[in-house]
Amino acid sequence: TLDIVAAVKAALPRVLATVTPELKVVTLGDQSIFVRASIAGVVREALIAAALTGMMILLFLGSWRSTLIVCISIPLSILASLCVLSLMGETINVMTLGGLALAVGILVDDATVAIENIHRNIGMRKPLVRAVIDGAAQIAIPTFVSTLAICIVFVPVLLLTGTAKYLFTPMAMAVVFAMLASYLLSRTLVPTMAYRLLRAEIAMYQLGVDGESAGGKGAFWSLHHWFNGLFERLRFRYIGLLDWSLRHRGPVISAFGVVFIASMGLLLLVGQDFFPTVDSGQMRLHARAPAGTRLEETEARFGEIDREIRRQIPPEQIDTIIDNIGIPNSFTSLAQGDIPTISSADGEILISLTKGKAGATRDYEVMLRKRLNEKFHDTTFFFQPANITNQILNFGLPAPIDLQVVGRDAAAGYKIAQALAAKIARIPGAADVHVHQVVDQPDIRMSVDRVKAGQMGLTERDVSGNMLISLSGSGTVAPNFWVNWANGVNYYVAVQTPQYKVDSLDALLRTPVSAAGSAVNSTTAAGGNSPVGASPSGASQAYGNPGAIAGKTQLLSNLVTFTRGVSPVIVNHYNVWPVFDVYANVDRRDLGGVGSEVEKIMDQERAHLPRGTTLDLRGQYETMRSSFFRLGLGMLVAVVLVYLLMSVNFQSWLDPFIILTALPGAMAGILWILFVTGTTLNVPSLMGAIMCIGVATANSILMVTFANEERALVPSAHEAMLSAGYARVRPVLMTAIAMMLGMLPMALGLGEGGEQNAPLGRAVIGGLLFATVTTLFVVPIVYSYLRTKPPVDHERQLEEEERNDTIDSEWNSTKPYLSI
Repeated sequence: TLDIVAAVKAALPRVLATVTPELKVVTLGDQSIFVRASIAGVVREALIAAALTGMMILLFLGSWRSTLIVCISIPLSILASLCVLSLMGETINVMTLGGLALAVGILVDDATVAIENIHRNIGMRKPLVRAVIDGAAQIAIPTFVSTLAICIVFVPVLLLTGTAKYLFTPMAMAVVFAMLASYLLSRTLVPTMAYRLLRAEIAMYQLGVDGESAGGKGAFWSLHHWFNGLFERLRFRYIGLLDWSLRHRGPVISAFGVVFIASMGLLLLVGQDFFPTVDSGQMRLHARAPAGTRLEETEARFGEIDREIRRQIPPEQIDTIIDNIGIPNSFTSLAQGDIPTISSADGEILISLTKGKAGATRDYEVMLRKRLNEKFHDTTFFFQPANITNQILNFGLPAPIDLQVVGRDAAAGYKIAQALAAKIARIPGAADVHVHQVVDQPDIRMSVDRVKAGQMGLTERDVSGNMLISLSGSGTVAPNFWVNWANGVNYYVAVQTPQYKVDSLDALLRTPVSAAGSAVNSTTAAGGNSPVGASPSGASQAYGNPGAIAGKTQLLSNLVTFTRGVSPVIVNHYNVWPVFDVYANVDRRDLGGVGSEVEKIMDQERAHLPRGTTLDLRGQYETMRSSFFRLGLGMLVAVVLVYLLMSVNFQSWLDPFIILTALPGAMAGILWILFVTGTTLNVPSLMGAIMCIGVATANSILMVTFANEERALVPSAHEAMLSAGYARVRPVLMTAIAMMLGMLPMALGLGEGGEQNAPLGRAVIGGLLFATVTTLFVVPIVYSYLRTKPPVDHERQLEEEERNDTIDSEWNSTKPYLSI
């Protein structure tokens, strides 16, 4: 979008240099402003997220060197992801940048866990090289599994189809590539930089000082020591709560089950949308006057509508108001035009607002919808999507809900469409309900008396050709061009009776009809002047042999009889079948709620449909249902894939199940935060849910892996989980807090287009908040219930089998001598 708009603006000076200097060109609409502002907003959110994450790491570790190591891995991972996206033909856009902003919090995960574990080994008074190697080796496999788990959970995006596929697949790829690059860096660059930069901290430990920061002075170091002391008290308080929970496993797990089941009930209250509404500061109001209204009358009515709009909206809030009335004469322009504009009685009003309070656009839409319908009773009004995002999601349709009445019986189909529109208009939240097709445009029908025309040497083709040339122009029958040799430009030349001359039915009936198919009547129809040729052949006949034409020229009134009637303005087909479209917008309610009630009305109406007539529901609602089904199915597949991945890693069917018990908490947290913030369940929030599955799984892997290692030293699962909780509460909290801080700017939805990624950030924050509590309390309880025996140490088992095989082979080699 940015490239195309920039190229158009760059070409304008060259174009304007060829025309008169008095011609002024002003930009009336530019979607690139919204796109550029949206991209700037996402970049700003990512930078704020990176800054907050870095401050959190610095506060936890108290080491600027360790913070520098972690922060360097973030831009390197993002750059690596951008390189791969570029090779795959993707662009930097709101969705890919949103994915990278989403990944900022996760990118800290691998490097943070690695640095924190290296710090833990340094605290055990190990040499620097041994501390770095052990710290990296101890978490290599758990973080590898957690990274793959986060990547696998994005498999559902591959199942999307249509518009959703092109929107969210680049976002998923951006996250996956950044995660893989982050893991590679955490295994290579991070240990190397730790070896180079942490020498001073080793010296401090050797001197008996607790970390580099202990020797520092100043307000920050005092803040770090205060925070570290606070965290240690929190850690011991957590161990006490964990010990109490493990001793009261039944009540705690029952309370968790009740909370989870109650949270699932929020699915009925949250609502469903395909994509959040984006406030771009623009409104597209479509107005349709009564059928048959002439263009000049429509223009006058639009002037009244514009004045009413300026009375309702404060002048300081209006930037521009642009009216686009009627349809173009060119068929190619008509094919590329807007769907709702179908005649000279139609037009749209583009209202651009100045920057004001968030949500003002929707408030003005509600006010204008009510006021305009009250004042202009015979005019149909409906709002269309104004920003580029919703236009794409609607796939060119004027509304997100398109109920189609399909059938060959046009009269019955239109009556059914009107009845359905009346019922849908009564649904709470349904707005701008109307039937797209207009079937009552007044017309005049001419019937040629073929016998009389034949006696005069005329055919019906002669009559229709002369009528077309007079009313529509000679370009319809005989296109003609003139070349201006001065500039080399071809100009389209057409001859047509001036419309003001055909101001009555009598004037129309005075149209002369000639046997020359290309000959044309002209002002004689209304003013009595001589005919003019519309084409070279017609001109030669008119001026070369006027007597021949005069002898065969008749007035239209002598050849036809006329009747008045009505006819459709537009006839639409879908998959060859004739259709009538009932469009419905959504106002202050979720799309899923309105769409479900529309489906109920359809089910009631299907029992009364005539034979051969069917009802189909299309539009954004249909895409939303398909995307939700595929995402839900894909999430189940992703959970199964994650389970199988962990089963291979742990060589156990039990430990992966224990790890996945953190997911119900994540689902409950997502629903609660969506409910509290008034956010609907949509594709971005489902993307956040997918991300929560991966991060919650990664944190649970850390807990269960450490507990399995402790089972070799302690006798019970209770004690193993207490040790795991004490050792892993810091990296778990660091990862969760880093992720939540990284998503905070996105969740606030600030700036242009911030609403489209806000549900994603909110879902991640709410899901991680609950999932972290579940990981720290519920997962240990489930572990103590199910892991009654220590896990099998496959390496030790393999060593014992090799040792036994060696002893058996030695015994077999000495057995003959012993027998002798």
